[in-house]
Amino acid sequence: MKIHALEINKTFDIEFSHSSGEETITCPVCSGDRKKKNQKVFSWNHDKSAGKCHHCNERFVIWKSYKKEYAKPEWQNNTDLSDKIVKWFEKRGISQFTLRKMRVSQGDEWMPQLNKKVVTIQFNYFRDDELVNKKYRDGEKNFKLFKDAELIPYNLDGIKDSKDVIIVEGEIDALTLWECGFHNVVSVPNGANFDWLNNSIDYFEDKDRIILATDADIPGVKLRNELASRLGLERCYKVDFDLCKDANEYLLEHKREKLIETINNPIAFPVEGVFSLNDVREELNVLFDEGLKPGESIEVPAFDKLLTFSTSRIYTVTGIPGHGKSEVLDYILCRLNVLHGWKVGYFSPENHPMEWHISKVIEKISGDKFGKMDRDLFNYTADYVNDNFYFVNPEDNYNIDNILEKARYLVFKRGIKCFVIDPYNKLEHQTGSESETNYVSKFLDKISRFAIINDVAVFLVAHPRKMNKENKKFEIPTLYDISGSANFYNKTDFGLTVYRDFEGEFVSIYVQKVKFKHLGEIGHANFVYNLSNGRIDYWDTDTDRSTVNRDNKCWIDFEKSYPDPDIFIEPNNLFDGTTTDAPF
Repeated sequence: MKIHALEINKTFDIEFSHSSGEETITCPVCSGDRKKKNQKVFSWNHDKSAGKCHHCNERFVIWKSYKKEYAKPEWQNNTDLSDKIVKWFEKRGISQFTLRKMRVSQGDEWMPQLNKKVVTIQFNYFRDDELVNKKYRDGEKNFKLFKDAELIPYNLDGIKDSKDVIIVEGEIDALTLWECGFHNVVSVPNGANFDWLNNSIDYFEDKDRIILATDADIPGVKLRNELASRLGLERCYKVDFDLCKDANEYLLEHKREKLIETINNPIAFPVEGVFSLNDVREELNVLFDEGLKPGESIEVPAFDKLLTFSTSRIYTVTGIPGHGKSEVLDYILCRLNVLHGWKVGYFSPENHPMEWHISKVIEKISGDKFGKMDRDLFNYTADYVNDNFYFVNPEDNYNIDNILEKARYLVFKRGIKCFVIDPYNKLEHQTGSESETNYVSKFLDKISRFAIINDVAVFLVAHPRKMNKENKKFEIPTLYDISGSANFYNKTDFGLTVYRDFEGEFVSIYVQKVKFKHLGEIGHANFVYNLSNGRIDYWDTDTDRSTVNRDNKCWIDFEKSYPDPDIFIEPNNLFDGTTTDAPF
């Protein structure tokens, strides 16, 4: 059993001999340092799920975490398939030999979409030859994954010893390529949830070339581009299926030799150079079909009207010191993380020591004051923050190249979508004989390129020059007031100013630059600071302050952190045609 020491904030694995009542054992905190090491000074009450050491006075509770405990299906070692299923695969160019090698099985399974038990094809997901997950597919084109199992790629063991890897979007496509001799192929378990990549990222670290053979439709192009930015554009390649939807359709349309040739000659992602329309034709098709849409919102209507967020962009935030620009930025990032899963990386040396900064993030997500909140809520939120917020703090070498190198590591290993540089003046700037204007221009070009290549939103906090006062109030800074260069306005994509009105006791957020009008507009909104959790709450200054809707709710819960994968409907059916007859 895991128990947690409240005072020292440490967790221990303890083997108790009873499951009810009270028992005494040695203390996991102090007994190792005592002369009487074997004296039983720690009392644990199973009924109250609490305990105390009578020597060091440490108090203990059961450790509670939001982390998922994964279930595992049992491997029956049975790959016998009916003739009907074998023939169904053969019509799709996949032989019984491949099915056996890939350990495809069948069995009766309850399918919630049909509310009954039916015969299913079962795609078995192994890691180190251990069954980790299983996907079921019935004759009505329904799918589900094994309840509460860990998400990993299909055929993960097939890429362990290969320097190249092919990623496809479905098990049928993986079997198709395996049939053609490409045993180094994996399929995503579902495209919408990237936990599978986080759970297996080490398998991709040593690969020289990653070929992305996802579907040639809107979800497939989006998945491919997300994978390329995460895994590194410089080693990723894409496949042109020439009007076919996926690898299996291409096999049936063009035969085995043509598919082999296509996979062996993938197209490099354009990183730099000269391009033609065909280099981005698929992305252009997506834009044509979907149109220009707003970015991700923080679900605060007054702010969302002014600005929504997109990756691959620079957001420059300025404000007079002490006006709360870092607090406001933390609030925005916490909202983007909780609502949209955008993990965050920080280079924030002014927020020192790091645990103070982390405590503010915990406050904003939990909705409660740090140090005053319930211990279980603290542990729960701390685990969440541990898996979603990361901090870059090198002992030395604060130059931008070193910081971005560490940010790139967080993109690959942790999948961050936001990176914060707070503030600009804490970096080590080596201008040499170069003018500050030229240096700032090149600096912004460098972080802009990083944002684009890695599909990350970069938030740059920069202090303004010393602002003048008028009627005891400071002027509102603009991006042109940032110390160093007008390029802070010219080369950023979006610009925000945080301005605090000390007399009125509210904070205004001014959106002062919007490069793309479908993502926002120029304007401002007013907020009041929530002393209980560090959040900012919208306030229409024409109304009484008592009308402010205080947001004190915890933003996360178990279900939101880990969506139940029990029922997953594949967006793209594996069957051709429109028949509703079950094939098996």
